[in-house]
Amino acid sequence: MSRLVAPSMLSSDFGNLAAEVEMVNRSNADLIHLDIMDGVFVPNISYGFPVVKAIAKIAEKPLDAHLMIIDPDRYIEKFRELGVEYLSVHYEACTHLHRSLQKIRSLGMKSGIALNPHTPASSLYDIIQEADFILVMSVNPGFGGQNFIENSYKKISRIKEIASKLNPQCLIEVDGGVSPLNAHLLYKAGADILVAGNSVFGSDNPSKAIDLIKGI
Repeated sequence: MSRLVAPSMLSSDFGNLAAEVEMVNRSNADLIHLDIMDGVFVPNISYGFPVVKAIAKIAEKPLDAHLMIIDPDRYIEKFRELGVEYLSVHYEACTHLHRSLQKIRSLGMKSGIALNPHTPASSLYDIIQEADFILVMSVNPGFGGQNFIENSYKKISRIKEIASKLNPQCLIEVDGGVSPLNAHLLYKAGADILVAGNSVFGSDNPSKAIDLIKGI
């Protein structure tokens, strides 16, 4: 089991974006998480290609983009051009999810399936073979700072069981309400990558918060 941490730039200080990315570069974080929202699939708008490009110029960690948008196929190639290495699309947003995941992989990126809280783990049975990782939303997507949905532990464990049978190399990423207080329980349930926003960038010592989430 991996213990990876992906700080979410959505919670960073955009007035000091370069400094925030540099902090992540110097830390023990493993990925840089990018939340892309369109105001349609989720009730919020985050940032687009210019900000991703600015982050990519400075980032020394792999970029992990989570597309919370309708019709994500339109932009898969663009995210590859910007240097994204991990790209997740929502199960609920893709009419032809198999095709979307194949396209992501064909461009050399890791393919991810993101699941909203109401989408059952069982929905992965016929598609998990096409994924390099599963992104479990442990809050309703769209806004940072929400309370963790406690049922997520069981869902993570169920996904881990499915992956162990059908795609043992598939990683499980968890996004929403992650903090040093619940990180060990999430890893124990089967998580490999934890996305952390407010608990990192809202901390007095973000690098230390990353270490606490990693358990080091």
